[in-house]
Amino acid sequence: MQPLAFVDLETTGTTASVDRITEVGIILVDGSDIQEWSCLINPETRISAFIERLTGITNEMVADAPTFAEIAHQIFCMLEGRLFVAHNARFDYGFLKQSFKREGYDFQVTTICTVKLSRRLFPGYPKHNLDCLIERHGLKVNGRHRALADAQLIHQFWQKIQQQLPANQVTAAIKALSGRPSIPIYLNEQILDSLPKGPGVYLFYGENELPLYVGKSKNLRQRILSHFTGDVSSAKEMSLSQQVRRIDYIETAGEIGALLKEVELVKKLQPMHNRKLRRNNELCSISLKETEAGLNVSIAYAHDLDFGRQSNLYGLFKNLQAANKALAELADEHGLCKAIIGLEKIKAGNPCFARQLKKCHGACVGEEPLVMHALRLMEALSKLRLHAWPFTGPAYLKENDDLIVIDNWAYLGTAKTEEELWQLLDSPKPQFDKDSYRILQKAIRLLQPIYDPAK
Repeated sequence: MQPLAFVDLETTGTTASVDRITEVGIILVDGSDIQEWSCLINPETRISAFIERLTGITNEMVADAPTFAEIAHQIFCMLEGRLFVAHNARFDYGFLKQSFKREGYDFQVTTICTVKLSRRLFPGYPKHNLDCLIERHGLKVNGRHRALADAQLIHQFWQKIQQQLPANQVTAAIKALSGRPSIPIYLNEQILDSLPKGPGVYLFYGENELPLYVGKSKNLRQRILSHFTGDVSSAKEMSLSQQVRRIDYIETAGEIGALLKEVELVKKLQPMHNRKLRRNNELCSISLKETEAGLNVSIAYAHDLDFGRQSNLYGLFKNLQAANKALAELADEHGLCKAIIGLEKIKAGNPCFARQLKKCHGACVGEEPLVMHALRLMEALSKLRLHAWPFTGPAYLKENDDLIVIDNWAYLGTAKTEEELWQLLDSPKPQFDKDSYRILQKAIRLLQPIYDPAK
């Protein structure tokens, strides 16, 4: 059998990209030859009081210990070419991989997680943490939450299963685990067999029925698994993989349907890990209106207007501050008068501040005709112009066998039959949504035509 390394780490926290290793325990097994090695490590950062109480490793204990950089080569040589066995191997392997990477080593070994191994070999038991394995298999405890002591427990478990179970059963389980993509320990491994390779939306759930994260992909299987291969280097992915307990997915006929379904679900369910697509009730735009006094500039809110059917709106901004900032930047770039566009208050006949610096063309004091200022303003805003909904009513976009139903740039849903289509058309119309608008702007160009059912 391949040489083995039973490994356990103690760390300053749970995130490999941020926290650091404080102790390494390794048991090397080559047939009947067994070697044990452990070392405290100076993490070059302070250990919190909570971690001190949990592990018993104090700041004083590691003050004179070597840094990881000083013993990286020694650890790398010990582990290279061995089957890496650990309890929740994703955690230990992730920390070592990040630590080696910081020192210029490319650390890659095959891993076996004894949590998953226990679950596969003893499926009748609900829990497989190290304390449960100690009780269930009568393991001898020489301490807990210290690296070498926990590595010894993992090694004992390995020896116990060799004694208790047929060799072919253990070998098959090890082969199955080492040959499959690594997934979080709390997920049922059978999910790998059911994940489709087509487009759709996926939902990660934690302990309750509220999703942690909603995502989309052209290849659901590939994208879902990518979350768990990237977690060793990303604090966000590591946090997500440690929390996820269940995965659900919705298949779509194509990429556009997946994009729109993702937007719909994020705004409806508000997952904690989806920040960019959450609902924004302050969505606004720059509005231009012709008046007897000239061109009036104001900020219009989506909840006050029939957004999408207006032809005088420019830009989509998350709030008033963002809209005013964009308007100010346009004024600076094009020499517009901030007083005329409503960003600055002045007394009639007085120059604006920018005019005093010779950065305004002088419309505020009559040195530039207002009509010329209005034309330059419209030209400056032209690239931000929102496209008005081009139909008199709802429309649909056909994507393979699905009908994606849209009204005023808002996604109503996806229909596969005429009955489902009419149900969507009779349903309450959602508000204008900036994310759906942006998706559909691209879809119109690439997936023409969008038909109007009323015609």
